Amino acid sequence: MSVSLPATAAAVLRGISGLATPAAAHVLVQPVGAYTLTSGRVWSLVAALLGLAGVVLGGLALARSAGRIGAGTGKKGAIVALAAGLAGTTIGGLVVAAAEGGPGTGYGIVGGYVDLVVGPAAVVLGGLALARSRRTA
Repeated sequence: MSVSLPATAAAVLRGISGLATPAAAHVLVQPVGAYTLTSGRVWSLVAALLGLAGVVLGGLALARSAGRIGAGTGKKGAIVALAAGLAGTTIGGLVVAAAEGGPGTGYGIVGGYVDLVVGPAAVVLGGLALARSRRTA
């Protein structure tokens, strides 16, 4: 029985790559420390701060347009809340789309999902304030 050298080399390479694939997959999905700031976590934090600022500004603009706080229409605050909420939602969506692992892997997927809740809330508050400021003007 004769075995050719190329067939033996191919079998050895398939065997090595077959053993290396699970090990490489384990390294790729290995959890990182809870306080390690990875790029995914930083981006989800930036988006969360944008969304939170949008919620605060949208709430203030909504209260101003109702005439509860201070003078003015709150139109600028409503526009800024819309922009911040849209930016936070977009960044959060990109973080979730780019994440290759679940919670605890350092990709920021939990923060991305938080961004997908906080960002639209800012957009809604900003939109309500803008609509109310247009009605009263």
